[in-house]
Amino acid sequence: MSSHTSTSSNNNTLSLGTFTCTRCGLTVSAYAADGVPRNHCPSCLHSRHVLDHVEGGPSDCEGRMSPIAIAVLRTGDWTVIHRCVRCDELTSNPVCVDDNQLILMRMAVRPLAQPPFPLEAFGTL
Repeated sequence: MSSHTSTSSNNNTLSLGTFTCTRCGLTVSAYAADGVPRNHCPSCLHSRHVLDHVEGGPSDCEGRMSPIAIAVLRTGDWTVIHRCVRCDELTSNPVCVDDNQLILMRMAVRPLAQPPFPLEAFGTL
């Protein structure tokens, strides 16, 4: 996602508190429906690599971050795991209340629907 600025001269930013999704082009509020800050598109869950999570601070990469998995924290909260398509860095970001539930569920059940081993192996146990 693009950085948030108050100028409208930036092509990816309409006004303070919005950004344009790098994948689907949706204009997104920087805050979810419950007021919690967001850094990914609620429609397609993609983001933009603007923070360096390894070294801290801003990232020069600015590649598209693709959602690849869901993780469940000890608290029971869900988080989206993103991988940068340019540099392969992994990040995690909390699921927002207005995120696309169909995409979240598809990612959550993918390991069961497409296991890395043949399911027939269970028949011989």
